[in-house]
Amino acid sequence: MTAVDDAIRREAIADYGVIGEAPASSLEGLLRIAASVCRVEKAVVNIIDDRFQHQIAALGFDAAVCAREDSMCAAVYLSGQQVVLPDARDDERFTDNPFVTGELGRVRFYASSPLRTPDGVIIGTLCVFDDDVAELDAAQRSTMDILAGQVVDVLELRRAGRELRSSNDRLSTFAGQVSHDLRNPLTALVGYLELASDSLEDDQASQAVASLARAEAAAGRMTDLVGDLLSYARIGGAARHFGPVSVRDAAIAAVDDLDAALRERGARVSLDVEGTAFGDATLIRLVLQNLIANAVKFTAAAGIPPMIEVSTTRTDDALVIRVEDNGPGIPEDERGRVVGLMERGTSAQGVEGLGLGLSVCRRIAQEHGGRLGIDASPTGGAAVWVTFPLLGGQ
Repeated sequence: MTAVDDAIRREAIADYGVIGEAPASSLEGLLRIAASVCRVEKAVVNIIDDRFQHQIAALGFDAAVCAREDSMCAAVYLSGQQVVLPDARDDERFTDNPFVTGELGRVRFYASSPLRTPDGVIIGTLCVFDDDVAELDAAQRSTMDILAGQVVDVLELRRAGRELRSSNDRLSTFAGQVSHDLRNPLTALVGYLELASDSLEDDQASQAVASLARAEAAAGRMTDLVGDLLSYARIGGAARHFGPVSVRDAAIAAVDDLDAALRERGARVSLDVEGTAFGDATLIRLVLQNLIANAVKFTAAAGIPPMIEVSTTRTDDALVIRVEDNGPGIPEDERGRVVGLMERGTSAQGVEGLGLGLSVCRRIAQEHGGRLGIDASPTGGAAVWVTFPLLGGQ
């Protein structure tokens, strides 16, 4: 067993979130069935990490935590096989075990079936034991394995429920923020249209023109917000069309799509982009469009004429797209946070939008098996990079 194995096991156990939690009634029900089928009074669900055995549900005694080296199950569970010992004293693995010698218990009969996650990681056991010598027949042994699978199913259901609650909480927060951000330009739009209408009645044409221009700007902000929402939603629902993608063609298309915004802000975009990625052409173009638009928006907001450089490099199995700007940059301690959903950096004060751009890009990168990261550009601005698999490296 390696440190990597332990790390994978710790991560799998952490995903279930059962350590230190009250035992689920469904687990206690499964223990009653196991004890009844095996004709014993004691049964337990053990979760075993790199240091401890955690009894997350127990029947016939109080659940506790013990050191991994004292655990009987820790000595056998990684074999991935069911273990049945009529008398544990006869097995050399347990001759000196404190649960057998009387120091912590006097176990004689012992049987356990491994708890294997859907990903194949063994995280513990379903165990029955007794102070008297006993045996299990073939039907009892088979039932033990079935019940161990049911224990994992219960853990999976608890994990899914917890994730669903968390997702609903995030969705509620997201909906509230979207409602707030859309309400502001909508209110402005209505107000300016009313002003324009009143001005026309009062024969103040110049005031009407100014109000309509502001109304148009508010409508534009709403369009941008809705576009951000559609971009984010599309990632979760659209069918993928993976194939060879010319990153240069995707970059040129992204710049063309942003032409109006680039002209408005006096932005210059240079492309040093080559290579063929393996992925969805629309999504890769969307990444480039979002990264360039973000760089332009935040640089211009700082009062700096935006100069954006888009480049590519290659690793052994990935194409790295890098977008650098000459803006205010992103502080190092914020770089992990700003890629989250609706997260914004301190330099985003007064900048329109929902804070979805980097989150969209990260999700797209993950869909392709890639990553997104943030560094500082040579000019002191931000440098955002995304990796995509090379053609042939899918």
